[in-house]
Amino acid sequence: MKNIRLRFAPSPTGFLHIGSLRTVLFTYAIVKKMEGKFILRIEDTDQKREVEGATEELIKSLEKFNINFDEGPHVGGDFGPYIQTQRLEIYNKHLKDLLAKGEAYHCFCTPERLGKMRADQAANKQAPRYDRACRDLSPEIVEAKIKTGEKFVIRQKMPLDGVVKVFDEIRGEIIYKAQDLDDHVLIKSDGVPTYQFASVVDDHEMEISHVTRAEEWIPSLPKNILLYQSFGWEPPKFIHYPAVLSKNGGKLSKRDGDVAVEDYLNKGYLVEAIINFCILLGWHPKDDNEILSMSEIIEKFDYKDIRPSGSIFDVEKLDYFNGYYIRQKSLDELAELCKPYLEENLAKTSDKKQQTKEYLKNVVRLEQERLKKLSEIGERTEYFFTDKLEYDAKLLVWKKSTPEQTKENFDQVYKVLEKIPDDSWTNNSIGDALMSHIQAVGGKNGDYLWPMRAALTGREASPGPFDVAEVLGKEKSLERIKEGLERLS
Repeated sequence: MKNIRLRFAPSPTGFLHIGSLRTVLFTYAIVKKMEGKFILRIEDTDQKREVEGATEELIKSLEKFNINFDEGPHVGGDFGPYIQTQRLEIYNKHLKDLLAKGEAYHCFCTPERLGKMRADQAANKQAPRYDRACRDLSPEIVEAKIKTGEKFVIRQKMPLDGVVKVFDEIRGEIIYKAQDLDDHVLIKSDGVPTYQFASVVDDHEMEISHVTRAEEWIPSLPKNILLYQSFGWEPPKFIHYPAVLSKNGGKLSKRDGDVAVEDYLNKGYLVEAIINFCILLGWHPKDDNEILSMSEIIEKFDYKDIRPSGSIFDVEKLDYFNGYYIRQKSLDELAELCKPYLEENLAKTSDKKQQTKEYLKNVVRLEQERLKKLSEIGERTEYFFTDKLEYDAKLLVWKKSTPEQTKENFDQVYKVLEKIPDDSWTNNSIGDALMSHIQAVGGKNGDYLWPMRAALTGREASPGPFDVAEVLGKEKSLERIKEGLERLS
């Protein structure tokens, strides 16, 4: 086979969509597995939808996922330019060739005529399709219209009968009736090519061996193949990735939640978790091991194993992967990753000890096993940074106990903790001292430990009271327990 060359060809119309990231990851895995070249090409022929700076932001986003290109607008290469609007001369050269062969034609139909045509077709329940009114205009008429300044587009001349056979690497052979194919536009009235024309010319000129794209482009495949045939070019292999669907089965969109990759990163989803999750949207390793590094993905990935059916974007599964990768982080790295999400908490405390790196690490350590995403760390640990907790005194009372009994038990807790030496203040020593006391007096754990947890955190759910007390330190812990006793008075 010729050199392996694959491309990612987005439009600069905004943020990087999670579905586009899946496309990049699939394509990247293919090209790395086959030891080929990966090219970035910007398809900006739809100028009305272009967003300023989108290309630069796209490249930055992909760099966060360690996706690097061998060629592209930012790195150069031998097949440039890599931005379509800079390739107009190339398209014009091939357009002349296509017109000379009689494989395309000028269409002078006005927007008004086309609008009426489509309205009539809809009224008659016909498929919307150009009626080929300009297909057989004589060269003389065409030349005269051009001379008088009539606006025109260039349309592809499709076969009128027979069938067109195309091949998708995932779905196999697909057969289309020629009579169902539209003489679609190749060059717009402003001289800018449509996707259908530019992408075929670019893929040929850039020697792309495999075209990878979303399944929504399958209806374009017969048009593309016929265009390759009209030019006399060998077409590349086509791989159409299955759709990424929402839980209700529709196309993933903003209505279903976040779709921008940056939104997930900002919420504290880790790069490796997003990669692992996205690569399983339509593909599954044969050994069923779903925890995969990028190197393992490349080793195991085979595009022939991609499922043609759509894949559900299940954020709960993404949470599972993210939680797994959070637990694999060293405490130093995780604390650093959590730091931006703790800034609001840090601003609430006047205690310098609670602003140290060591304190942050201890706080993060308690939540590492529970976190699904980094952004949760702020709300989960707010009580570690608050100078004064706000909670109802009723929270201190365990189940069927009374405030009076709770106060008596809690006073014992205070006295036991007070006796622990400062240099022995650890979760083990705290636990040993309290459990020994509870056993000695024949008490129930909940009657003593629940008010301790509540007073230290002001919450019903939190890490264990021994762990919390160790992180807060003896002075702060006794201070909060004393405040709890006062609330019970």
